[in-house]
Amino acid sequence: MNQISSLNENELDRLLALSNLGIDYYEPKQGLDFLTELAAKVSGTEISLVNLIDTFTQWSVSSYGVEIRQTPREESVCQYTIHASPDEGLEVEDLRTDERFKDMIYVKGSPNLRYYMGLPLTSAEGYNFGTLCVMDSNLIHLSDDAKEILKLIAKQIVDRLQVNSLVAHLKNKLNESELSQKKLAHDIRGPIGGIIGLSDLILDEDDLTDRNEILEYAEMIKHSSLSLLDLSKEILSKESDGKSNRIRDLKEGETNLVKLKETIVRLLAPQTTVKQIRFDVSLVDENKFESFSKLYVLQILGNLLSNSIKFTNPGGYISVLMNLKRRELDLILELIVEDNGTGMTASKINEILKEGTSTHKGTDGEVGFGLGLNLVRLLVNQQEGTIEIDSEVGSGTKFRIEMKVN
Repeated sequence: MNQISSLNENELDRLLALSNLGIDYYEPKQGLDFLTELAAKVSGTEISLVNLIDTFTQWSVSSYGVEIRQTPREESVCQYTIHASPDEGLEVEDLRTDERFKDMIYVKGSPNLRYYMGLPLTSAEGYNFGTLCVMDSNLIHLSDDAKEILKLIAKQIVDRLQVNSLVAHLKNKLNESELSQKKLAHDIRGPIGGIIGLSDLILDEDDLTDRNEILEYAEMIKHSSLSLLDLSKEILSKESDGKSNRIRDLKEGETNLVKLKETIVRLLAPQTTVKQIRFDVSLVDENKFESFSKLYVLQILGNLLSNSIKFTNPGGYISVLMNLKRRELDLILELIVEDNGTGMTASKINEILKEGTSTHKGTDGEVGFGLGLNLVRLLVNQQEGTIEIDSEVGSGTKFRIEMKVN
């Protein structure tokens, strides 16, 4: 059993709860910065952060007093806070004297942190998916009143994140509704075309009994069919599906291949740079500006790439190919992640695809939490997608995923 799951048997459920928020770690979150600053003012500390903690990384989605976006999970203080009680949190009066943190770079070097107080961000289901923390380079003392106010702020942050998530899910449902209309219109075009064709045959036929009556009915059929056909065209044209829609402003909760490439390159640059890994991302040009829902996409791709970084030796390479395909009216995202890392045995591949994976150390000593690929498998299955793994020990690994992203 790995380090984190040994502390919390529901770690995978916690990660799923975080993924279901549908949060893009890179984009700022509306309504959080004010609460983050308020936490610093209430506590009188130099720094305040709102962190979300996934399998490998602590993502700072809002910050005050310091510019930071991510920290490896095993190097963070908050990895311990997410296992604390929401009523107590975790307080470290002097990080220099704590065996867990005294050798951390942010303690030994700039910003020379001393004091830490963190509170878990707890969902309604009871999962601690992140933290609110305040820190200072001086030794300070927080009053009980200040700690109570911080608890209230933490609850407000959870409410804000869940409201943002609800809005994003509602917008996604609206998009699904519009897609259903398009599918309905698409489905009725065929039968209507057949009715019109039959009407034309009747109108062109000379040897029919009661020709006038048949012609009258035929005209009615054709008139009604043309009206329905016009209606279907109107539904289909609510959003232009031609080239004019290839490059348009992205709505909240949407991305495209170009934007997705930009995001993952920025997110993973610190990890790939540290291990001197060559990181290449390529796109299939067709549909690369087509917008689609980014729900779960970053969680899936981020965990795949973090896993590849973990098991690729310094100086190695990781490549990503992203392709957006249309199957009738469905948008299918294809992701291919390939590395020249340590590779896997056939039994290990089967374990990932069927049973869930256990933990291993990375090539540079990274702590393995053992749940990244398990989470990927569950999220892909949740999207009714497929995952394929081609790997050989010592020769690297290739992941291929396909899933609907309407």
